[in-house]
Amino acid sequence: MKIHGLAKMTLLDFPGRVACTVFLGACDFRCPYCHNFELVDGSAPPVMDEEDLFSFLEKRKGLLDGVAVTGGEPCLNKDLPALLRRIRQMGYMTKLDTNGNHPDMLKKLLDEDLLDYVAMDIKNSPDKYAITIGKDKIDLAPIRESISLIMGSKIDYEFRTTVVDEFHKISDFEEIGAMIEGAKRYFIQPFTDRDTVPFGNLHAPGKADLEAYLALVRRYVPNAELRGTD
Repeated sequence: MKIHGLAKMTLLDFPGRVACTVFLGACDFRCPYCHNFELVDGSAPPVMDEEDLFSFLEKRKGLLDGVAVTGGEPCLNKDLPALLRRIRQMGYMTKLDTNGNHPDMLKKLLDEDLLDYVAMDIKNSPDKYAITIGKDKIDLAPIRESISLIMGSKIDYEFRTTVVDEFHKISDFEEIGAMIEGAKRYFIQPFTDRDTVPFGNLHAPGKADLEAYLALVRRYVPNAELRGTD
């Protein structure tokens, strides 16, 4: 397996853990506001192979608690279970970031007890899901199945939405809340621009709008919070 990026230490990507973040390439979504689009379109070359990664992890034993695997969309990689299995065998906890469009892989990882934490993106309300991920259409059945799998699991998890003013309005959060009603944890995080974002002239909502979205969604997920607004 090729590794397309490695953040050697983070206190943010894996809640409650000192971790590194491993970036895998490829994604089946084309979100116009994506921060890692160089991983999505294949323009970012690999930085190491998995043996290099395991060598790094061997040297970091006692310094790191966990490994967060993100992308791109990690669940596209058929070797993901083997990667996570070996990471777990080294004594590290594992976290997966996913778009939720691959419930079969997610179920396999959960059934084999290869995950300690899952973070799944909820892109938008159902009617606006396709446009928000840069597609003409999408079957939401896999998304809903992944939500059900995660909420029915025994591991820790979060759902999260990156909010873009051009794509999200307050009515969307009524529907998002209904999709994940009763979830353990949900974060609303504002879009921030950077050079790798594929579509220009996008903006974050104002703080008042974000607080209104939060108040609405808390009717469905009481433990919802804003993230990245300070």
